Amino acid sequence: MLSFVKSDIGLIRKRNEDSFAFEPPHIFVVADGMGGHVAGEIASATAASVVKDYCLSHLGDVHPQQLLEQAILEANRIVFSKASLETEYAGMGTTVTAAFLTDSSLYWGHVGDSRLYYAYQDSMTQLTSDHTLVWEMMRNGAISPEEALIHPQRNMLTRAVGTTDYIRVETGVCHYQDQSRFLLCTDGLTNMVADSTVAALLLDRNLNGQTILDTLVTEANKAGGHDNVTAILLDL
Repeated sequence: MLSFVKSDIGLIRKRNEDSFAFEPPHIFVVADGMGGHVAGEIASATAASVVKDYCLSHLGDVHPQQLLEQAILEANRIVFSKASLETEYAGMGTTVTAAFLTDSSLYWGHVGDSRLYYAYQDSMTQLTSDHTLVWEMMRNGAISPEEALIHPQRNMLTRAVGTTDYIRVETGVCHYQDQSRFLLCTDGLTNMVADSTVAALLLDRNLNGQTILDTLVTEANKAGGHDNVTAILLDL
């Protein structure tokens, strides 16, 4: 297994509010913070660190899927506490998409609109759901996938870590084959780069992981670089 990570500030933002945890061979996290001043980066950095530390401290105690859920709930408790106690952090929150890799399976825990993709042979699948108003509208048939891409409220989250005292954590598992790839990424990538482009790169076995991430960031910046981009690629 090879793993790669890249984080880029983009062309517009003055600071990078994305954070990540990168602990091969098991634990990988991306987080995209929100909030005024430095609150967004505090939220994302806190959450990524808590999820990583919680998982490392409880390895083998519970099933990986349950472990990720507990880790994200702990991150929510700590970020919400900081936001409640310190005025400058009021209202801060963050997305969290976390993965736990074993020899045959990838387990994930997820809150927000960062994403996890699985690429194998000739297809790519988005494993996580976007916890956004527009995703709910699309799932209910109120708007089409094409309309969702340009909807003015497409980034309005319905769920985030740290904004309420309790959240529901989406969890799942993917039993993978050799020659698979997983991509965890923040929406600074997916809002700028079409899924078809992401898929073409992930499915090209002639490209190594770092080249793929470098190309994805370049494409996001060529499209305007409106947001920070953070991505982790697992090449199995």
